[in-house]
Amino acid sequence: MQTLTLEQETNPWEAQAARFDFAARKLNLDEGIWKVLRYPAREIIVHIPVGMDDGSIEVFTGYRVQHSIARGPAKGGIRYSPDVSLDEVRALASWMTWKCAVVNIPFGGAKGGVICDPKKMSQGELERMTRRYTAELVEFIGPEKDVPAPDMGTNEQTMAWIMDTYSMHLRQTCTAVVTGKPVNIGGSRGRREATGRGISVVCDEALKYLGMPVEGCRVIVQGFGNVGSNSAKLLAEKGYTIIGIAEYDGGLFNSNGIDVPALIEHRSHAGTIVGFAGAEAADKDDLITYPCEILIPAATENVVTSRNADRLRCKILCEGANGPTTTVADEILADKRVFIIPDILANAGGVTTSYFEWVQDRMGYFWTEAEVNQRLDAIMSQSFQDVVAYATSHAVNNRIAAYMLAIDRVAYTTKQRGIYA
Repeated sequence: MQTLTLEQETNPWEAQAARFDFAARKLNLDEGIWKVLRYPAREIIVHIPVGMDDGSIEVFTGYRVQHSIARGPAKGGIRYSPDVSLDEVRALASWMTWKCAVVNIPFGGAKGGVICDPKKMSQGELERMTRRYTAELVEFIGPEKDVPAPDMGTNEQTMAWIMDTYSMHLRQTCTAVVTGKPVNIGGSRGRREATGRGISVVCDEALKYLGMPVEGCRVIVQGFGNVGSNSAKLLAEKGYTIIGIAEYDGGLFNSNGIDVPALIEHRSHAGTIVGFAGAEAADKDDLITYPCEILIPAATENVVTSRNADRLRCKILCEGANGPTTTVADEILADKRVFIIPDILANAGGVTTSYFEWVQDRMGYFWTEAEVNQRLDAIMSQSFQDVVAYATSHAVNNRIAAYMLAIDRVAYTTKQRGIYA
């Protein structure tokens, strides 16, 4: 794989492109199809004027990148963060295409984002910004075009505002325009826990595949948002021992296992995991290098880099976040024989249940949580088996196998459809 500078190593678009090129080369992908799939189909930049609570007007920059619609409508989250960039949104849109193809659901990939700090904005400011952002994109999104979902800095309420704004423009209620909505307005049961649940399923599959027991399996989770907290909670319920939790403002360690429900309760009152009595404080950056069987980075990109990969002491790296491991770190981890469950497989539980939500909205009939979970478990187990089978038959690591499987599926459909001219 090509050598990257440090700046390129931590640029998500460069990292995604390097992995795509490597996998495409392994597949002997047709050169024309290679060019089609390497770049997004559409990139939209909008500048959003918002009336702030103090009477001033602020202008925010927003993006929506649609990478591919070959297999179905584009699908992908919207993030609100000061760090949003076009390259990050491009990379995340591409990852969504590959993620949907890995789990074989009929969506393409998209991603959106607004450069803002939602923690410093009032509910009213966030609502006005969200509604104006939606209005700017109203021609480009829709149940058959592009279906947004929550991501970092956005939630069920954000999706309700988007759904309402879109519906007002259409003059009819259209629940299927977004997923990750509140259950009472067309959301799916089990959607909030879905990414964490998918992670727990692929961890189960990895232990089976590697012949390791659940009992005594130590887990460290980096990031304790929706994905990290649900992963930790569900794994603890299955008998895994959660020994460490790292968050942006501190870390916790308990070699006997952290009581995850008690920690979730503590955070709901304190607003932080810091100060939890059931574990000792630990350095958040050092914590991911502690010995464990499974490490789950579940926060942001570029957590495992050339600077710390050689110090990781996990047997399995299960990527709850998008792009947490750089390409250079991948090579270091390969030398250390770390079993990687790549992001486009590991965290695909969220988009799979988003697909279920979209299906339920469109047919107007909703499933029980048990039905949702049963269908999710089946898809995640099958997808894990597909990826490791591909890795074995092509003699590549799991990440490249997941990319190859995904690219193969999207390329096949692209060829079948042909190029419209």
